[in-house]
Amino acid sequence: MTESPAVPVAAKVPTERTHHGDTVIDDYEWLRDKDNPEVIAFLEQQNAVTAAATADLADLRATLFAEIKSRTQETDMSVPSRRGNHWYYARTVEGQQYALRCRCPISGPDDWTPPSVEGDAPLPGEELLLDSNVDAHGHDFYSLGAFSVTDDGSVLAYSTDVVGDERYTLRFKDLRTGQLLDDVVENTAGGATWSHDGRHVFYLTVDDAWRPDTVWRHDIGAGTPDVQVFHEPDERYWVGIGATRSDKYLMIALGSKITSEVRVLPADDPTGEFTVVWPRREGIEYDVEHAVIAGEDRFLITHNENAENFEVLDAPVTDPTATRVLVPHSADVRIEGVDAFADQLVLSYRRGAIPRVSIADLRGADPGAEIAFTEVEFDQELCSVGLGGNPEWAAPRLRLGYTSFIEPSELFELDVATGQRILLKRQPVLGGFDPADYEQHREWATATDGTQVPLSIVAKKGVQRPAPTLIYGYGSYESSIDPSFSIARLSLLDRGVVFVIAHVRGGGEMGRHWYDTGKTLTKKNTFTDFVDAARHLVDSGATTPAQLVAEGGSAGGLLMGAVANLAPELFNGILAVVPFVDPLTSILDPSLPLTVIEWDEWGNPLADKDVYEYMKSYSPYENVAAKAYPPILALTSLNDTRVLFTEAAKWVAALQAHTTSQNPILLKTEMSAGHGGVSGRYKKWEEVAFEHAWVLRQTGAV
Repeated sequence: MTESPAVPVAAKVPTERTHHGDTVIDDYEWLRDKDNPEVIAFLEQQNAVTAAATADLADLRATLFAEIKSRTQETDMSVPSRRGNHWYYARTVEGQQYALRCRCPISGPDDWTPPSVEGDAPLPGEELLLDSNVDAHGHDFYSLGAFSVTDDGSVLAYSTDVVGDERYTLRFKDLRTGQLLDDVVENTAGGATWSHDGRHVFYLTVDDAWRPDTVWRHDIGAGTPDVQVFHEPDERYWVGIGATRSDKYLMIALGSKITSEVRVLPADDPTGEFTVVWPRREGIEYDVEHAVIAGEDRFLITHNENAENFEVLDAPVTDPTATRVLVPHSADVRIEGVDAFADQLVLSYRRGAIPRVSIADLRGADPGAEIAFTEVEFDQELCSVGLGGNPEWAAPRLRLGYTSFIEPSELFELDVATGQRILLKRQPVLGGFDPADYEQHREWATATDGTQVPLSIVAKKGVQRPAPTLIYGYGSYESSIDPSFSIARLSLLDRGVVFVIAHVRGGGEMGRHWYDTGKTLTKKNTFTDFVDAARHLVDSGATTPAQLVAEGGSAGGLLMGAVANLAPELFNGILAVVPFVDPLTSILDPSLPLTVIEWDEWGNPLADKDVYEYMKSYSPYENVAAKAYPPILALTSLNDTRVLFTEAAKWVAALQAHTTSQNPILLKTEMSAGHGGVSGRYKKWEEVAFEHAWVLRQTGAV
C-alpha cells in the first residue's frame, strides 16, 4: 500500500511589517513569490497531500461527474437572438469542451419569431462564426472575452485569454470571407464596442494593478497607432465602455465603489469628444440609459443622491440637469436599473430579498405625463426574474428569464400589450427530473443585534431533520445571491443534503442599508450573521455541527476564514474557494492588483489607524490561533489576479501549524487557471464533482 505523503511544513521566514506603530511578523509572506521554485514545490506538495486525502472519494467523484453529465443535454443550443439581419446563438456538441457561436439569416424585416431550438441539426443557412474548441486547442486554459459583431454584420471582434490572468488578445474576422484580418491588439481587457459605421472599435487596457483605466479606439485596416480616447488616473475608478441599447450613443462609465461618472458620444461620430452627463461627486452613484419618450430623446438616470435605495430620473439629452422623477425612492425597494426599448421601459429592482421587474408601455405616451410601471408576477415564493437577451431596440416583444432553486431556467417572450407569455425554452434536465420532488422556502435567523437575516432553504421532499446541510454565504460588494437552478446541486439534494444560503449583511439582498451595515467598520456583521444563521439551523433541529459544512468563495472565502476562527465548533467542514483570507496584507499594498479600488469597500488601513486595527481584528490569516479547527478544503488558482494564490497558501500554512485537532487542512491549487478556476465544461464538472464529494463526506451524507 502506498504511504500517504506527509503534510509539508512551510518554512518560517520572518518578514516585518509596521503600520501605525504596530509591528507584525509574518512567517509565510515568502509564499507570495510564484517565481520561487520553493513556492511552487510547496503548492505541488500540498496538491499531493490533498490528492491522497481525497483518494477514497475517487469512485464517488466519478459517480457525481456521471450524474451531472447524464442530466445535461450535451448537444444543445441557446434560443437565437435577433441582431440586424441575423439570428445569433450558441451551440454545444457532446464531447466538446466549448461552445460554437453561430448565426443564420432572418427571413425578412418582420421576422421576430426565433428558429426552433428543437433537435440538434444546424439551422438553415447557419454560419459558424467561432469554434472555441479549435481556438483552445493546445492550451490548458481558455476564456472568451469580447464577442461583438458590427451593426451591418460584416466583421466580428473577439478576444481570448489562454493563461487565466484576464489579459486578452483582440482579433477581427471578416464574416464575408471567413478570414482573420491582420489587425491584432494584445493585452486588452475583456470587451469590445463597435462604432455605428463598423470602422472603429473601442476597447480597454488595464494598469499594473489590473484596473481597466484607458479607453482606446482602433481603426480597422488603417495600420495607424490606436488612439487613446480616455484615461482615468484616479486608481479608485474602474473604467468601462459600451453602447446604449438604441445604438445611438457610446458611453464611457467610470466607477469607484461609491462614486460614478458617465461620458457620452453619438455613435455616428466615433472620432468626436465624449461629454460628461453629470460630473462626479464623491458618494454619488449613477448610470445612464437612452430612451425615446413621446418622440423626444431623453436620458434615464438611476442615482442615489438623497435616495439610499436609488431613484430614476429622466431628462432631455440636451440638458441632463433638467430632470424629473420617473420612479421615486422607496425604503422597501432597491432599484437596480432601467432598460429602454423603442416601446417599453423595464425597471429592475429587488424587494424582500427577491429580484423583480416591472414594465412601462411607452406607446401613446404624452409628453410630461406620468409613466406607470406594472410588475411581472410569479407564483413561487423564491424565484429570480430578469431581462433575457434583447439586443434589438425595436423588438415587438420582451424576453424575460425566470428560474428558482427547484425549477430549471426558462426564457419566454412577453407581449406587453396583452400580457401573453410565450415560452421559448426551458433548460432541459434529463433523467426523469421532477421539480415536484423538491421544496424551497424562506426562514429568518435572528442575528446577535436582533437583525433578521433571510435564509433560503432547498431540499428534497421528505428529508428527515436533523439533516446533512451545506450553508453558503458571500456578503460583500452589495452582491446578491439570488435563487437559481443547478443540475449539479441535484446530486447533493438527492443524497439528503439540505442547501442553505445565508443572505448576510454586506450583500445587496435587502437594499443599500444591508450593504452599508456589512462593509468597512461594520464588516464583522457579515461574519456574525453567518455564525448566527448556522446556530439557528442547529438550535432549530434542522442539522447538527457534525452534519454542517460551510462554503464561500472569493470575498465569501474571507467569510469562511473569519467563521473558522469565530466558531470552528459549529462545522464539520469549511470549503473556501479562491479565498480572500489575508485582506489586511493585501489592502495595505497599493501595488497589488485592485487594492486602491478596494479601499471604499474595506477602508484604507494605510491612512486610518482605526481601519487598520479593525481589519487586523477580523483578518482570517492574522487571527489563526491554537484551536481545534474543523476539516478545511481551500481551492485556489496560480494565475488568479483578483485574489492571489498567496492568500490561500499562507492561510493554510498557518492553519496547519496552529490547529490543535487532527482534522485535515487541505490546499488544492490549479496550476494553470485564474479566478474562475478551470475552463471547459467537462473540466468544470470534474471540479464540481471533487468539491461535492468532499461536502458529502463531511456532512455524513455518504
